[in-house]
Amino acid sequence: MIVRNINDKEVLDTTYRAHGGAIAQMILDRRTLKELGFLAIARLEPGKEIESHVDPMEEIYFVASGTGIMRVDYEEQQVNPGDATWIPVGSAHSLFNNGTEPCVILVVASPWDK
Repeated sequence: MIVRNINDKEVLDTTYRAHGGAIAQMILDRRTLKELGFLAIARLEPGKEIESHVDPMEEIYFVASGTGIMRVDYEEQQVNPGDATWIPVGSAHSLFNNGTEPCVILVVASPWDK
């Protein structure tokens, strides 16, 4: 069993800016996971955006707090706490924080096998 807290040194050491907007950290990743790609947490400040990008894996964005406008390819939708968005492999996606508080998301990614 592995239990990892977002305040653990192993998590804090992975801090990076995700796609121009959010401050993100890897909670669990390929250093420990076998089948999944990673579990990350990201904090997006009001008025900031995770810029549109394409990843080579399937992802889920789960909104833990705050609000935003999620775009996947040509679809756009308001997201709120408790919402999960599935992002297919190869889809362009972005998230804009349209609220007044930070938008905190969990991101789960899984490698895609052809």
